[in-house]
Amino acid sequence: MGGCPEEVRAPETWLTEVERERADRFVFPADRACFVAAHLLVRLCAAAVLGLPPDGLTLLQRCEVHGPGHGRPYLPEAPELGVSFSHTRGYVCAAAGPGRVGVDAEHVPPGPLNEALADHALTPAERALVTGNDDLIRHWTRKEALVKRGELTLDELRSGGSDLAGRHLLEWRADPDVMVAVITDSPARRVPVPPAA
Repeated sequence: MGGCPEEVRAPETWLTEVERERADRFVFPADRACFVAAHLLVRLCAAAVLGLPPDGLTLLQRCEVHGPGHGRPYLPEAPELGVSFSHTRGYVCAAAGPGRVGVDAEHVPPGPLNEALADHALTPAERALVTGNDDLIRHWTRKEALVKRGELTLDELRSGGSDLAGRHLLEWRADPDVMVAVITDSPARRVPVPPAA
């Protein structure tokens, strides 16, 4: 699922205390809105897969370094279900399904190739083939989705290719400048943000 933050019509009361605290740290209202919408959307997405009411799903994250509210998300009510979400200014998306799931959305920068990002994120073989920001962000979103699946780290971007053997890839372009990649263990399909919950 993906769309504008204002399309996600669900109450903030679904958020955990940790999520509300993190949301309140955002300086810009637009960034806060995207954070909240993504956290609500992943519940709607998981509820659709599970056939459960979304208000009964608790989204948790735990990171060994940063503690609660960071790291790979999971639902204690359905630990076997993979969930992932992403937000970039003006766009949010989420995915849920069996096994590992990773989703990323990024704005495609205008203008000539972002050389610094290309040198940071691409293997030498990928770098040799990428000539524009569309290709660059396509690789970037795929790699970020793999990071969110726990199969790649940010330190490995230049050495880790975006080999997707044995995985399923769903990509789309949202608006003219947002690229989205979803990587799952089983076939995935894009569905619209549901109407008000």
